[in-house]
Amino acid sequence: MAIRRVDRTAVRSALVVAVCLGSPGPSAAQGGSAPLSATAGAQTTQTEQGHTDQASREAPGTEYPALHLSGFADVDFAAQNKSAGPRGFSEGQFVLHFASALSPRVNFFGELSLTPRADAGSGTPPASGFNAEVERVIIRFDQSDQLKVSFGRYHTPVNWWNTAFHHGQWLQTTISRPEMVQFGGTFIPVHFVGALAEGAFPAGGWNLNYQAGLGNGRGNVSSRAGDAGDNNARPASLLSLFTKPDRAFGLQVGGSLYFDRISVPGQPEFSERITAAHAVWQREDPEIIAEIADVRHREIGGPLTASSLAYYVQTAYRLPSFA
Repeated sequence: MAIRRVDRTAVRSALVVAVCLGSPGPSAAQGGSAPLSATAGAQTTQTEQGHTDQASREAPGTEYPALHLSGFADVDFAAQNKSAGPRGFSEGQFVLHFASALSPRVNFFGELSLTPRADAGSGTPPASGFNAEVERVIIRFDQSDQLKVSFGRYHTPVNWWNTAFHHGQWLQTTISRPEMVQFGGTFIPVHFVGALAEGAFPAGGWNLNYQAGLGNGRGNVSSRAGDAGDNNARPASLLSLFTKPDRAFGLQVGGSLYFDRISVPGQPEFSERITAAHAVWQREDPEIIAEIADVRHREIGGPLTASSLAYYVQTAYRLPSFA
């Protein structure tokens, strides 16, 4: 178990706002397929990207399209040594989620973040106060629980945390994400642009889930997805499998594979293979999350190889309510 000591005391407060836009009466989420859930976290039954599946028949009077808009913002306070970082209050991310049921089987989901800049107002021309980023944009067709096909920009389903906890930190237990899945990090590709097929099978109570994707690999900047197109002729591919057995409610165990070829101008090409596994117990009394990932690179036509390993274990316990 890796432990990093942080010499600071931090307090986070959060403001959550939600606005529903649409026609009166039954919401579109009651239709043949649910909109891509903007806020579904680790406490709900999920498929890729934290979407909550609600298999229900179309309600009478349901109208399409329907739009649900929600948002999240947080304010931090830190008391720490000056060399460790900023002190006092600071703004976190402001995040907007757009979930729209376009028809009983077709849904759209978008996520936009605004992150404050430390250099706001400096430079020529002056830097803006916030960086705007399209974090996720997904359109999905739900054929059945066994097959759902989508296209867009995702949080790469290469490990558990990256698809359980998105932007909007009230979803997660800890103040920050594990180092291996930090936004803007390079250990794993946090974002993925392409197509994804996913589904779930009861399998006699084992509840087997799969996710298979094909799309653009890392961009010229390794922390970025290939938003403007793939920079070589070899797309990235991924496969994720996990089970949620009925006999152990709250348990999820699975693994994933990711393959890509990394091409950076002026540097040798490397093949990339990521192997990851996770075991999660989500009963909250206790909560246990454990993940490990191995990233291997091999120079194309050359002798260079590299291997990097990362892991974390998180435990938590929900205190009883005294209300």
